[in-house]
Amino acid sequence: MHIAIAGNIGSGKTTLTRMLAKRFHWTPRFEPVDNNPYLDDFYADMPRWSFNLQVYFLNKRFKEVVEIAKSKDTIIQDRTIFEDARIFAPNLHAMGMMSDRDFANYSDLFDLMISLVELPDLMIYIRSSIPTLVNHIGKRGREFEKSIRIDYLTGLNNRYEAWIKGYKGHLIIVDGDNIDFENSAQDFQKITDQIDAELYGLFPLKDDKR
Repeated sequence: MHIAIAGNIGSGKTTLTRMLAKRFHWTPRFEPVDNNPYLDDFYADMPRWSFNLQVYFLNKRFKEVVEIAKSKDTIIQDRTIFEDARIFAPNLHAMGMMSDRDFANYSDLFDLMISLVELPDLMIYIRSSIPTLVNHIGKRGREFEKSIRIDYLTGLNNRYEAWIKGYKGHLIIVDGDNIDFENSAQDFQKITDQIDAELYGLFPLKDDKR
């Protein structure tokens, strides 16, 4: 089974992925951040490095999807291939930070890949406001994230909301502003109870996964 965590930068995806993997004994797949060769350059000069960064993520994410499809384990994934192509790349293009030529090339590549990809069995979206995202980003203190622009985060948030509104798969939405799943056991249980209901309730997603 494939479980995915979606959300903007600083929404808590990695933390929730780690906690749910431990709680349900799932295998986690984390977003490649620490060893990403483009992130520092990208945040320093977005127009120059946007295409390189997005192709890097697309390549990594597609490899993950192929491996997840072959795995017999239940995998929980920190961010999906859909977010890269439906949110991050279009946002960069709309802001003038990715050229028409590069965006068309990227989109053609994504369309080819997506023809071979299925939706996750369950998508968990962490919905967070800009102040919450900025607070989380500041607390974790990543040097390369200090130059993130508010208009960049805002554009991403708007695209996340539009994407989730039209999402066709099984979906749980977590209120990232008011549910402190990291520090409150009660809040974390609210999320795990929803997951239990979706996966193992009266009408589970897949009966053979009980």
